Amino acid sequence: MPELPVNKLSDEQLFGQVSELIALARRKVIASVNTTMVTTYYQIGRLIVEHEQHGKERAAYGKGTLKQLSNVLSSKFGKGFSVENLDRMRFFYKAYANQISSTGLTNLGSNEDETNKRVAMPDFRLSWSHYIKLMRIENPDERRFYEIESIQNNWTLKELQRQFDSALYERLALSRDKEKVKQLSEKGQQLHQPQDLIKDPYVLEFLGLKEETAYSESKLENHIIDELQHFLLELGKGFAFVGRQVRFTFDEKHFRVDLVFYNRFLRCFVLLDLKIGEVSHQDLGQMQMYVNYYDRFVKTEDENPTIGIILCKEKNKALVEITLPKENNQIFASKYQTFLPSKEELKAVLNESIHKDENRIGGSEE
Repeated sequence: MPELPVNKLSDEQLFGQVSELIALARRKVIASVNTTMVTTYYQIGRLIVEHEQHGKERAAYGKGTLKQLSNVLSSKFGKGFSVENLDRMRFFYKAYANQISSTGLTNLGSNEDETNKRVAMPDFRLSWSHYIKLMRIENPDERRFYEIESIQNNWTLKELQRQFDSALYERLALSRDKEKVKQLSEKGQQLHQPQDLIKDPYVLEFLGLKEETAYSESKLENHIIDELQHFLLELGKGFAFVGRQVRFTFDEKHFRVDLVFYNRFLRCFVLLDLKIGEVSHQDLGQMQMYVNYYDRFVKTEDENPTIGIILCKEKNKALVEITLPKENNQIFASKYQTFLPSKEELKAVLNESIHKDENRIGGSEE
């Protein structure tokens, strides 16, 4: 009988593989426990709401039955069942009662047990802390968008909070028609064409550059490299960093692209040029040359055309439109800001931008 091949591992490799196996198992256990906990809180909320709807007045219910329930649960199970938390579970159920995940239904309990009767359940995949944040979002489409993005991108609670505060949903929705806005709440951000990955503005508050502080383009670039993980998060899905000040030579002249990325969903290079002032037609022409070079000499035949983005402090949209071809889908100019305003302030800025576009006459802005 032939001997089985022996997979020879060093001690270090053995220790590493065993450790990774245990770590993976623990992550699965934590995920399972977390899902069970969130589902249980949803069910508790359901029972409270159903009991409340049996003729109980809300104010009296909140002061009476909910407090009694808190005392009973706290005496049996310890911390975590204060009146405030129970009311939060009640609110959680009401926020998600009509939301059934597109990934399927979860049915808990049995028909024989009224307490655990079979009910259609949203497919909860995030932590309770995530859902505490999400259920406070009033717009159900916006709430669903952030839930999908959190799941798909494995956002921490801090990352979810940051994306919400920077009005990611609004920044994406305002550049889409009604049908594509609806898709945001059903599938999250989908990248099918270059325009799908563009934001305007990009919010770079994590760089630590104060709005009133003077800085150079090289300093801006250095801060981006120092905070590359946060910058990739702001860029969006599927970005991989290729290099900075990437040099190429053409006609015996040397040129450098500030930042080069690759997007695995669109399968193309993405070139970024940084401008601390207002974008000019020369800047747009230079980026067009960079993109042309990459399309002709760098990308492979099976890759898609290169995208060029100029991140600028200010831009004249009319100048950008008249400089670039009508059917342009490769060169974009987007503003950036180095501070994080309130969500309401950012919405006002975006709406103001839309009104300017609608009121523009001819090729110039008033």
